[in-house]
Amino acid sequence: QVPLVEYGGGLVQPGGSLKLSCAASGSIFSIDAIRWYRQAPGNQRELVALITNRGTTNYADSVKGRFTISRDNAKNTAYLQMNSLKPEETAVYYCNGDFATDARSPGRLFQYWGPGTQVTVSA
Repeated sequence: QVPLVEYGGGLVQPGGSLKLSCAASGSIFSIDAIRWYRQAPGNQRELVALITNRGTTNYADSVKGRFTISRDNAKNTAYLQMNSLKPEETAVYYCNGDFATDARSPGRLFQYWGPGTQVTVSA
């Protein structure tokens, strides 16, 4: 059990910015990749951004240049800075991560999801 909780969602005007946080708690040995997804009603869940354990990042084409994913390993926290937000990016934003929870099995990874945080981009 590795709880993940997202913070920072809310209502923002088009063109505005939000910074989301994803905090993990519990027994954690290490965290490999961390991802941010979003899902709007009626749509499939979309991978927005990924950051590896070494800090390499990947982004969906639609958010490149506007979103930045980062991580603070000491705090077991990841972030998603979102700039120039568009109405069509209204969605529930989820983080997930690949966790090793047992030092005796550091290569055995488990994926955990947070409950999501609502981001609404509207005037």
